[in-house]
Amino acid sequence: MILFCIFIENKNILIRKIAKKQVLDRIQFENPWWVDGKIEHDFDKMPRRLYFEIFKPLVYENTVRRAVVLMGPRRVGKTVMLHHLVKDLISSGVNPQKIIFVTIENPIYTNLGLEELYLYAKEAVGSNEKGGWYIIFDEVQYLKNWEVHLKTLVDSFRQDKFIVSGSAAAALKFASNESGAGRFTDFLLPPLTFNEYISLKDLDHIIKPIEVVWKGKSADFYTSTHLGELNKHFIDYINFGGYPEVIFSAHTQINPGRYIRQDIVDKVLLRDLPSLYGISDTRELNALFTTIAYNSGGEFSLEALSQQSQVPKNTLKKYIEYLEAAYLIKRVRRIDQSGKRFRRDNFFKIYLTNPSLRSALFSPLTANDEMIGTMVETAVFAQWMHRDWFTPWYARWANGEVDMVGLSDATLKPTWALEVKWSNRYFHKPADLKSLYKFCLENQMNMPIVTSIDQVGVVGFKEKSFQFMPASAYAYTVGRRTLDREQRY
Repeated sequence: MILFCIFIENKNILIRKIAKKQVLDRIQFENPWWVDGKIEHDFDKMPRRLYFEIFKPLVYENTVRRAVVLMGPRRVGKTVMLHHLVKDLISSGVNPQKIIFVTIENPIYTNLGLEELYLYAKEAVGSNEKGGWYIIFDEVQYLKNWEVHLKTLVDSFRQDKFIVSGSAAAALKFASNESGAGRFTDFLLPPLTFNEYISLKDLDHIIKPIEVVWKGKSADFYTSTHLGELNKHFIDYINFGGYPEVIFSAHTQINPGRYIRQDIVDKVLLRDLPSLYGISDTRELNALFTTIAYNSGGEFSLEALSQQSQVPKNTLKKYIEYLEAAYLIKRVRRIDQSGKRFRRDNFFKIYLTNPSLRSALFSPLTANDEMIGTMVETAVFAQWMHRDWFTPWYARWANGEVDMVGLSDATLKPTWALEVKWSNRYFHKPADLKSLYKFCLENQMNMPIVTSIDQVGVVGFKEKSFQFMPASAYAYTVGRRTLDREQRY
C-alpha cells in the first residue's frame, strides 16, 4: 500500500492507490544522471559553496560506517550542494547508476519508509547489485521517525553510504543525537557567511591579510584594499546576502520580501513547523517571529514577551524552541559584570541567524539607517554560527552591557570581549566605551575588539587598550577563520 487518493462519486467513496509505476517514474525523473551521467544544468551552473570541501570528505569516508546528516535552514543551498556531490561522485569514478536521489517531501512518497524507497530506487534503475551505493534522501524531516529508519539502513546495508538532509536543524540534530549515536555524522550548513559572499561574487581581489598583535600574540586578520567597496558589499550582504539565489538575482533584490518571506519564512511558519510540531494556530507564532526579527540583537524575557503578546510563557518558550529548530533564530545566554553565569535564564538575547530575514520582512537598510547598528551586530553574530564548538555570550548588568564575550571552557572566565559599533566615534573617543572598559577592568582583560566603519588601530584608554577593526573586515575574518579551522580537521 503506497498512498490513498479519495474521490466522492455519487455519494460513494472510491479509494484508489497511487500506482507503483508512478513512484518508479518519479524516482527516475529525480535521477537524470542514470541516463546521461550529468546533473541538471540549473544545478551545475550554480557555484559551489566553500563549505562543500568540508562536507565532501564525510561522504567519501568509508572506514567508519556512518550516515551523513546535512542540516540547515531553507534555501541556503543544501539541495544544490547534494547535486554538486552527485557530480563529484561521478567525476571520481562512481557509477552514475549507483547514485540515488529521493526528495522525501514529495507527496507521492507519503507513507513509504526509507528502506522501501531505497529498494524502489534500485528497481527503477534496474539493478539489484549489492554494495557500493550512494543514497541521498533530501528533506528527510517529513518522514516520521526518520532517524529510526536511517539507523536500520546503516546497520542493514553496511557497504552503502547514506546521506540525508533536512531544514529543521535543531529537531534533526536532537533526533540524530538520540537515535543515531555512533551511526550518524552531523554537518550544519549555515546561511552564507560574508567570507562566502565575497568569494561567490569574485571579490577576493579586494581582500588583504594583515598581522595584528592581539593579546600579546600575532594573529591573522583580514581587511580590504578598498574599504569603501567592502563596506558597500557588507550592506548588500546584510540586506540580501544570506541566500545564494538572492545575491545573483537583481530582480529578486528589488523585492526580497516576495522571495524570502513567501518562499522561506512563510513555508517554515505555516507549513514546516505546524507539520512537525502539530501547531494548529500559527498567528501567534508569526507575530512572535515578526517581533523578534524587528528587534534582532535585543534582550528579551519570557515575562515581557508574554505581557506584550498575551501568549502564556510556556507557549512562548515552545515557540522560541520551534523557531530555533527551524534555524531562524538563535538565543544567546547572559553573564554578569564579573563574568559569572546566571542560575536562571530570565533574560537572553535573540539574533536572527541571517540579517537579510529582517530586510525581507520590513525593508532593506542603508548605511545611515538608524537600525543599521543592530543589523551589523546580527551580521557579525551570524559569522559564528558554524562554530559548533563555541557560542559567544553577552554581558549585562545594572548600568552596562558588552555585546559578545568568550568564556574559557576550562576556567569559565571571560577570555575576550567584543563591542560591535557601526561608527568611527569611539575610535576618537574611547572614553565613551565605559561599559567595555569596566568589564575589562573587572575581569583583568586587555585588548578587547571594537568594530568601526573604517578605522583600524590600537587606541589606549587609561591602562587598557582597544583594538579597532572595520565591522565588515571583522565579519569577513570570523567567517574565514571558521572555515580555515574546519578544513584542518
